[in-house]
Amino acid sequence: MDSNTSNVWLVLKLAIKTLSSSRDRSEVIDALKTIKRFLGGTENPVPVKEREEFAETHFSRFLQFLAANLNRDWLELLTTDEQKEFLDALFLQGPADQAFLVLLDAIISASHSPSFSLMKCSCILEMFLRHGRMIELLWEVCQKPAKSDLLLWDMLLTKIISVPDHLANKLKQDNKAIFYPQNYFPLLGEAVVKVLQKIWEALRGEKDCSVAFISHLLGKICIQGHGEAVLSVLVPHLATSTQSDFIWQRICWRLVENIPDRWLEGVISGLVQMVPGPEALSQLLGNLASKNKKAHFVLTQKLLLLQYKHKTSVLHNTLGYFAMDHSRRPLLIQVLKDLLGTWGNSSAVKHSPVEQQVYVSKAILISLAHLKDEEVKEHRQALITLVMEGVQCHLDNNIPRIRRLGMIVAECVSSRIDPGGKQLKFQYEEDEETKELLSLLTLPSSQSEKVSSQDSRTVHTSTLPEIDKKEDEQPSAKHQPLKTEGSDSELDSDDDLTPYDMSGDKELKKSKAPAYVIDCIEALVTSEDPDKIEATLTILESMIRKNTAAVKEVSIELAKVLIHLEDKFSIDGFLRLRQRAMVAVTVVDTIHVTQYLTTEFYAVNYSVRQRLDMLDVLVLAAQELSQPASPTGLQTPTDESRTQPCIQLICSTNTDSYTSSKTQHWRKVIEQRIESKTRRFSKGPLRPQPVAMPSRFNSVAGYFFFPLIRNYDRPQATFDLLGNDHFLLGRLVHTLAVLMMFAINTTIAIQMGKVLLDFIWALRYHSDRYVRQSILFCVSSVLLSVPSDCLLVDMSDELIEARSWLTELTEKDPDEDCRSLALQNLVLMENIRKKIEPASLTPL
Repeated sequence: MDSNTSNVWLVLKLAIKTLSSSRDRSEVIDALKTIKRFLGGTENPVPVKEREEFAETHFSRFLQFLAANLNRDWLELLTTDEQKEFLDALFLQGPADQAFLVLLDAIISASHSPSFSLMKCSCILEMFLRHGRMIELLWEVCQKPAKSDLLLWDMLLTKIISVPDHLANKLKQDNKAIFYPQNYFPLLGEAVVKVLQKIWEALRGEKDCSVAFISHLLGKICIQGHGEAVLSVLVPHLATSTQSDFIWQRICWRLVENIPDRWLEGVISGLVQMVPGPEALSQLLGNLASKNKKAHFVLTQKLLLLQYKHKTSVLHNTLGYFAMDHSRRPLLIQVLKDLLGTWGNSSAVKHSPVEQQVYVSKAILISLAHLKDEEVKEHRQALITLVMEGVQCHLDNNIPRIRRLGMIVAECVSSRIDPGGKQLKFQYEEDEETKELLSLLTLPSSQSEKVSSQDSRTVHTSTLPEIDKKEDEQPSAKHQPLKTEGSDSELDSDDDLTPYDMSGDKELKKSKAPAYVIDCIEALVTSEDPDKIEATLTILESMIRKNTAAVKEVSIELAKVLIHLEDKFSIDGFLRLRQRAMVAVTVVDTIHVTQYLTTEFYAVNYSVRQRLDMLDVLVLAAQELSQPASPTGLQTPTDESRTQPCIQLICSTNTDSYTSSKTQHWRKVIEQRIESKTRRFSKGPLRPQPVAMPSRFNSVAGYFFFPLIRNYDRPQATFDLLGNDHFLLGRLVHTLAVLMMFAINTTIAIQMGKVLLDFIWALRYHSDRYVRQSILFCVSSVLLSVPSDCLLVDMSDELIEARSWLTELTEKDPDEDCRSLALQNLVLMENIRKKIEPASLTPL
């Protein structure tokens, strides 16, 4: 040990002894002044070698001593100004990394929370951050060679990021606002910006610097979930600086290249979401996707195929980044092929969420917008093959939204690949999502150019209509006849003639409607006159309900004719009239017609449309039978009865269907208006109390329900419910659930509930989402229709299994609607359990 080192050690040892034992204010101040001389900035500084020795060897040890002895008795010897000048300055003027580590270690190791020393250390750390000492800390590390001290690097990274956590654990409700994550990390982001500015200045001055530590710090911040707070400060500055400065671009490229692979995904994802556009992303990342395998995977796979919660701007930035440079355009073409491959994968269409398929469709359309004409010609055959494979599986899907996605993407791809040839055209409903998808084919810049060109054309031609209008007005004024008194025009006027009252006139029918049910059947089977068929269908429902005895003799034949009846002449309201007639004949002769329909549902040589019609008729007939009947017996439903709330048919394609509740009688509309504007001080009941009567559906519910379950697992030549006919299976399950709902308060409801749970248990893991939604609806119908006490007594085992299955669905099912329905069923089960839970029964 040389003389200088001995001198530093002796002075330090003497100062520590004085501060430990002395209570004399002047001695304490002299000791602190002596130590402060080693930091420089005083009137009598020590030699440079002694300052370096103190900073490298003894500074950290002395700060640890101060932090351990920060008690109230010792600090009361100093005034507030003296504490700032001699005590706080030691933490704010020496090496920033050592001061930061000592302060944070003192806070972490504090045994009592809160305490005087803990609060004092937290105050000094707050001043450390507010005085910009974090900037000095990062700058000191960047000036050293890269990874010169890995142990110090890891320690600093961990401590810097964990400041909010440690301070929150120690200070609890006394925590300071600057240590909140929402305040600390933006402050850290500003420090990073200023350090990068210093690095830029150093590089311009031809000095060596390293951004490796900043890269590691940024990566660790993002991987711990605080990347948005830091990048929201960092990205705008970098995006502005890299626009015209190549040194800034090199700094940004090296910044992301030095991030370890395990942290790279969080940084890239944050940058893609934060940048204002693909140009800025290209300036920040450079060709990182071509150089780094992890970055290549994140940009080409993770952000486009595996994640789907991002905004559309993420797709614009990512795909635009590939298209910005010619060296990255092969990645754009490969990404488009991967997207089309995933889009056309039948398994992915079945099992992936609808939201993810919308996200992939958007990515495909944006990629198409970025393709050049020569690239389209080069890869046309491959793109056509991929699209054709995907169109079929989308059109075969049961979800209308997925089918519409397939149509839109197929149309857009075909129009882009072969703009002058034959293109795919579909008919689909346009909504906001459709408009958004179609707008993605036009890039924002080209779209603005197109709009501006259209505006310029509009300006040039805006005067033409006015000129034409004037030219049209002039001849009319020129050739307008002059009206003189006593002219022929006044003598020939028709104003004095009284018009005939034609309000009671009726349209003459060319064909007379049949008078008997047998004549109706004959007309529907043999007639080729569209007017006669229309007249027959118009009066058929009322005739069936008025002549019940005659209808029962030919009910099966009439039902058969109506099922096979086709709309050959495009009769207005054909589907509605035919459906009403089928419902009426089912209600009149319930048992025989129901047995016929449930048997024919599984027969061969029927189309899917006809089988769906059978299910709809069964549902509507069950609904009518489950409602209270009028005292006079069967009557034709009035307009008011049709406005009652009822089920919505999935297969209904008519806007004026039998169950439509939108059309209201004009008298009812007027009554509602009068009622809303009438003021009453008191009023009695508006309608009489309902009269209790037996349910007509009680005695026939089994004929509707059980035959539909009997043959579901037997494949036929024309359809296979457990095979490809997923929609028909889902509709069947939905029909059973509706029938279960109509069977509420019936004697057979318990048996129907048990059978229905056993039936759906074999289908609970079906691959089609619509079938799973129908199954979950079945569970709800059982829970609502079967009495609560019977559920807990007779079906406790089934409900326990169903509960575990529903819990699994809420966590793992890919479809959001299925997860929501499963959660609703769990809540319903819990409410039933709370409603009646005998002490002797095991909870669900």
